[in-house]
Amino acid sequence: MAVTTTAFFLLLILTAAIATTSSAPILGLDTFLTHQSRLDRQATNDSFLSLSSTLRNSLSHSTPLSHTPHSLISSLLSLSLPLSLHVRLVGSSFPSSSASLLSFFLSASQSSNHFHVIAPYEIHSHRLAVQHSLHLDVSHSPSLASQLSKTLNSELEKTPSSLRSPLLSIPYDPIDQIIKQDFEKEKPVPGVYLYFLNLGPQSKPYAYNYGSGDSSAAFTKCLGSIWTGKDRYIWIDLGAGPVDYGPALSGDGVLPRGEFHPLAALHGRPKAQKALLADLASLVWSAYQVLLVPSLRIPVQFENSLIVQFIHVYGSEGSKDSSGLDWKSIERTFMDEAHDNGLLLGDQSLRFKTYRVSYSECPICSFAISRSINSYTSRFLFDNYTLIASEYLDSKRLHQILSDSAEEFRRVAGFPEEDFGRVLPVYVFDLDYSMLLLLDRYHQSVAFKDMVIAVRTKNTQTVSDYSCNGRHVFTQTRELERPLVGSILQSMWGVSPTHMLWSPRHNTTLVDYTWSVGQTPFGPFSEVSSLSFVQKDAARRNVLLTSLNYSITSAVDVLESIAAHGGERKLLKSSRHVEFVQRWNLFKYKLDKAVSALSHLDFEMALYYLRSSDHDLYAIHSLVYHASQEVEASLICFKDPPVPWTGIWLIALAFLFVFYLSKQQKLFRNKSKQF
Repeated sequence: MAVTTTAFFLLLILTAAIATTSSAPILGLDTFLTHQSRLDRQATNDSFLSLSSTLRNSLSHSTPLSHTPHSLISSLLSLSLPLSLHVRLVGSSFPSSSASLLSFFLSASQSSNHFHVIAPYEIHSHRLAVQHSLHLDVSHSPSLASQLSKTLNSELEKTPSSLRSPLLSIPYDPIDQIIKQDFEKEKPVPGVYLYFLNLGPQSKPYAYNYGSGDSSAAFTKCLGSIWTGKDRYIWIDLGAGPVDYGPALSGDGVLPRGEFHPLAALHGRPKAQKALLADLASLVWSAYQVLLVPSLRIPVQFENSLIVQFIHVYGSEGSKDSSGLDWKSIERTFMDEAHDNGLLLGDQSLRFKTYRVSYSECPICSFAISRSINSYTSRFLFDNYTLIASEYLDSKRLHQILSDSAEEFRRVAGFPEEDFGRVLPVYVFDLDYSMLLLLDRYHQSVAFKDMVIAVRTKNTQTVSDYSCNGRHVFTQTRELERPLVGSILQSMWGVSPTHMLWSPRHNTTLVDYTWSVGQTPFGPFSEVSSLSFVQKDAARRNVLLTSLNYSITSAVDVLESIAAHGGERKLLKSSRHVEFVQRWNLFKYKLDKAVSALSHLDFEMALYYLRSSDHDLYAIHSLVYHASQEVEASLICFKDPPVPWTGIWLIALAFLFVFYLSKQQKLFRNKSKQF
């Protein structure tokens, strides 16, 4: 018994030692890599070559050698990116238990999920290998409510009533300035702040105006109740509205009129506390999915040089009118953010070049337009039902012609071919055409993976298929600056529009216009071309997620190759096996650090670790490749085993013994019958 107990305790100590070895951090490695990141910001050198012998020995023993390739693959595919969302409840009407109930609702509904791509390349799926999870913090901000209430009452008193809308149109800026000041006090806490404002009943219904001027018979101002700041904060005024916007006739994503949408949770019939907080929880989850972890529009690889080529195809000298197509304004929108470290990573550079081409001197231009024009009919009720034929441009056909004729177009336009970097041509067809001509019937600009196409004619406006607060939204068809900003974001940085989200459950793209008002360059309801933190963070995060996804999938391929060769011990010789273990542990450590940096929204440090891990991944590929080339096929001849005479004799003796016993029992039974 004593021997058994002693053996059990020895086994327990050994197991604990192995677990400690596998999970303990490598002393000195974090300091070494931090120092390397200061010396070599672009990670051009292989940090493994500068490791001391002590750190290399630590890397050799930091992972148990019993790990199989399948367990290493599982550890790679389980990488998760936690993101912090700080919810602030502003207003005295929120009960003290609101924070705990809101946290409970969200913890019960949320789960770890993967990042997704709306339009992946053919060889990839919509799901990336990286997961994300929500870390929620809920608190009350009673001191902020009184200041906001005074400002709101002041704005309501000095704003005249509107004859066209029951809602008073008040500017968002006074409220935003107060919330921004409160957010500045919280810095430098990583994460995003979401403010829910419940300032009590007001004397008049109101909503926020995001531009200058008011609605008119020919111009609709879309009022809203939300705002996303340039810094990482969002605020939602639950007392504003109720507002409604979305497709007017048919389509998905409408924010309906009434009390059924969570933004109108305080309007209509009084709700129980749990019902109200359930609506707020759905808003928090929607904001997290659309604004914090939006789907990638396309995968985006890291390139040092980014070039946007504006190619203006004008119909005549009179079409050179720059109103609505101010190239400098579009360039300024991006360059201001780039100078403030809002769009670019590392040593990236962004340049804009402008070229002008006469439509009459460009045969390929006229061919592309004429081949892409299609017609459709619409039914209208005047005195009787009438069919009206209209024209539109097929963007996919136009894209195909421009792609196939890129060399010819470059020759006609007279612009050189760029040798390095990512080049995004932006084709703008400014046509001498009096009728309305849009892309795919509805769009002024369409983004593709390799180009942007926009069109405008002499027609100045049209009624769109969208409505806002009971009025149709008018599209100013000569105004191309905002549509081009949104399209460039999609094609160059893979930023998804704020109304699009890939759903793995539906296996399609969902449309929801809840967040399409305020500061966003996407959708028909906003007038603002400037970028919020949503677009700026997504632009940099998309590049890093694409790189991280490539590193994980490439490492998985290596591990599967090792498993196919029987494991690393059979494939790699002693010296190579030691280097493989060291390289692998360093590679995995850098991936963990990159995920941690992404979680803290430190995109520059995440870029360093990802670029540094590329050296280790390349070395791992080289080790496995050279080892697989040295594998020699061997033929082992099969030999018949010797005859097991001992077993045969034992079986025979056993059979004879059983036979003897049966005969003896029969003999005794016959004797007993005689007597």
